[in-house]
Amino acid sequence: MANAEQTNGKPSLVLGLETSCDETAAAVVLREPGGTGRILSNIVRTQWEQHRPYGGVVPEIAARAHVECLDLMVRDAMREADAGFGDLDAVAATAGPGLIGGLIVGVITGKAIALARDLPFIAVHHLEAHALTVGLTEGVQPPYLLLLVSGGHTQLLIVHGVGAYERLGTTIDDALGEAFDKTAKLLGLGFPGGPAVEKAARRGNAQRFELPRPMVGREEPHFSFAGLKTAVRRTAEKLSPLSEQDVCDIAASFEAAVTESVADRCARAMDVTVARLGRLAPLRFVVAGGVAANARLRASLLTLAELRGFSFHVPPVSLCGDNAAMIAWAGAERLALGLTDPLDAPVRPRWPLDANAAPAIGAGVKA
Repeated sequence: MANAEQTNGKPSLVLGLETSCDETAAAVVLREPGGTGRILSNIVRTQWEQHRPYGGVVPEIAARAHVECLDLMVRDAMREADAGFGDLDAVAATAGPGLIGGLIVGVITGKAIALARDLPFIAVHHLEAHALTVGLTEGVQPPYLLLLVSGGHTQLLIVHGVGAYERLGTTIDDALGEAFDKTAKLLGLGFPGGPAVEKAARRGNAQRFELPRPMVGREEPHFSFAGLKTAVRRTAEKLSPLSEQDVCDIAASFEAAVTESVADRCARAMDVTVARLGRLAPLRFVVAGGVAANARLRASLLTLAELRGFSFHVPPVSLCGDNAAMIAWAGAERLALGLTDPLDAPVRPRWPLDANAAPAIGAGVKA
């Protein structure tokens, strides 16, 4: 990291770009000297229709779609923010983790703007952006316990500060968002899987099928969803052909199993957090990432937080999924600390948030 002049004494205006997967996004965020933030624009274009026929994200299609629209989205984000490029203090772009083709599109665009306007460039860690979003939306400052649940990652971490993360647990196989997507595909519910399963589950009986609660009671707060996914498949095969009610009942039973498993893992992580931070530390529990939009999961974790004496914080649904406001905010937070990146900073499709965490058996790239 290169040190830039710290910006604590004046507001900073940052353009953020997000192209790590199947959303193309551009946003402008203002960070005040005291650390509060304001979203001036936040434009997101999804690619669901392009990927829907394939039942999942096709990397080549995603990269091409980013190329086709990112320049126009930057223009629109700047117009909506009523800002010119001369007003910017920095440009931030997601540099990883994610699909390499998409990352390259966003990073090259961000570097080009930074070079042309002689602005600092900030290569943002996508997961750090999720982790810091509550600072933008609620002014929540570290330390806090974070549950990060997305399509590619499921982790529990203590957020000690910007750039300082201590991983407590991770998935040893599928990420939670991945499990939702695969369950949706199995049940013929379409793509994206998370919203589709949640919608079907509202019409289902969650007690009809006894599905496993993976990892419940384990000492380390790791996650596992592959076995649950297999149980869903076997249940569906026994009932084939599935009626509409069968599908809704399986979806509801799956969602209930996920919710109970995640709540148990978070409870264990709360114990570890108290032990690590000490009982005088503020007890804050933050949930972020695309799966944080699931209403049943949010409600369950809110109840858990209240029972354990933790305050509960989760971004608005519109900021749970991939967006550029969180990228701009992470960039602004790093800029305030004097942290910028050179224009030869690489994209990093694999990029652990806690590089010092001990390997979790089976976790692989999701660690």
